[in-house]
Amino acid sequence: MIERFLKQTKFTSEEDFEKNLQFNAPEHFNFAYDVMDAWAAEQPDKECLLWASERGEEVHTTYAQFKEQTDRTAAYFQSLGIGKGDKVMLILKRHYEWWLSMMGLCKLGAVAIPATHMLTAKDIEYRNQMASIKAIICANDEYVTSQIAGAMAESPTVKVLVAVNSCVQVGHPVPEGFHDWHSEWPMAPEFHKPDFVNNNDDIMMMYFTSGTTGEPKAVAHDFLYALGHLTTGVYWHNLNEHCIHLTVADTGWGKAVWGKLYGQWFAGATVFVYDHEKFTAEKVMRAMEHFHVTSFCAPPTIYRFMIQEDFSKYDLSALKYCTTAGEALEPAVFEKFYGLTGLKIREGFGQTETTMTLGTLPWVEPRPGSMGKPNPQYKIRLLHQDGTDCEDGENGEICIDTNAGKPIGLFCGYYRDEELSKKVWYDNIYHTGDLAWRDENGYFWFVGRADDVIKSSGYRIGPFEVESALMTHPAVVECAVTGVPDPIRGMVVKATVVLKEKFKARAGEELIKELQAHVKHETAPYKYPRIIEFVDCLPKTISGKIRRVELRDKDAQKNQC
Repeated sequence: MIERFLKQTKFTSEEDFEKNLQFNAPEHFNFAYDVMDAWAAEQPDKECLLWASERGEEVHTTYAQFKEQTDRTAAYFQSLGIGKGDKVMLILKRHYEWWLSMMGLCKLGAVAIPATHMLTAKDIEYRNQMASIKAIICANDEYVTSQIAGAMAESPTVKVLVAVNSCVQVGHPVPEGFHDWHSEWPMAPEFHKPDFVNNNDDIMMMYFTSGTTGEPKAVAHDFLYALGHLTTGVYWHNLNEHCIHLTVADTGWGKAVWGKLYGQWFAGATVFVYDHEKFTAEKVMRAMEHFHVTSFCAPPTIYRFMIQEDFSKYDLSALKYCTTAGEALEPAVFEKFYGLTGLKIREGFGQTETTMTLGTLPWVEPRPGSMGKPNPQYKIRLLHQDGTDCEDGENGEICIDTNAGKPIGLFCGYYRDEELSKKVWYDNIYHTGDLAWRDENGYFWFVGRADDVIKSSGYRIGPFEVESALMTHPAVVECAVTGVPDPIRGMVVKATVVLKEKFKARAGEELIKELQAHVKHETAPYKYPRIIEFVDCLPKTISGKIRRVELRDKDAQKNQC
């Protein structure tokens, strides 16, 4: 399959990959037709999707079956008046129908907008208005449907609502005003491919950012965005047709298309989906054991909880490859997981606005704490604030040079917000807002978001380096480091810490001093947290990232009082 889209497919070294990675993009690329339907023609009986739930259901789907189901989904959407360019929001949790909807919309040239089931009525209203959403396909969940209903009065563009029952809810009534997927979908007419040709720069999908600062932004991606993820699945995840891959991600996050859709199916791998309501490491690891998962990707938070488990209780012998992205991975977590499994977690870096831009590919030796090296799909530069290039060892902003044109995988811009787009993408440079430094061997090391860097007594301190030091202490499960205003030093370092259960009784001044001494020993003494607060959990975005801005705002309010 990948031979159709790359000039060269086999690479033996990072030098070979950097020199010879070159896409061969069709003039009117459409992932649903050019990849999924092509697999159905070539390997109709090959399993493409294995869906299982914590309730015991299993659905095994071949490429031929998936083509029939996505054709039917496209026909069903046509019967509802959905067509090319229409914006459709998908709030489907991990329901099987999300995959059908993503491909059905792609076949119609409609714009898919995946969203999390945790949105409030106000959140939904904002998205409906911002993107002129025409239809919402959602889980038949009381909270979800009530929030959608509550947003309708101020959502004049929304014409169609569809509710989808889970396997155990089939037959459960849907609310008034919603179409019933399970009664209507089987009756859809025969699918006739629409008489249109999408251009590669047409919008295929949009993701709203998780809103770590300010209102969520609508990130628009064209049809080549899917092709950009070929490197994610085939090379970073190192997948092939014999792999069973699990990425832990809600379908409302950008990480879902990183790990549960495009790149994995370019490789011909089986995408494994575990549908569960509330994450526990035990449930996910049992599923990995039972279904013989060979490749695994999850954000660092998931690995932090996994290493607290007794690995002798699980048979994960099928597991051969592990990756992570979403936030930086602390070296202590890397080392503990390696000691338990013999597997080195390979880190990757990217944003909702991109595909994988930095990564530890198969021919790159992982270095604990490093994001890896640039993906040659992008021209990565590390820049000072004045726009000059950083030398090795200097902190700078990770940027993408677009002087040669927009690379495959980079977003088109923020939908209907040209001003905001120009704030991050100007002079043919896209600014990620993330800071890092590069060592003499070309590895990139995360420092933090530009807004998160702490300036204390003339020093610039990246939160991640302090968090990494804290994570090596046996009492710490998770932590977040922020700056707190100080009249003498300008800012002082504060650590908000979640303790392991057996250490919670020790939460107090003695443990604070112990953690402070530990950080002084593990990193430069001036970086130690002068303030430590113990909490039960950290505030996070709907995509699971720590909201340091919320911690800073709370501290600012305390200071005002």
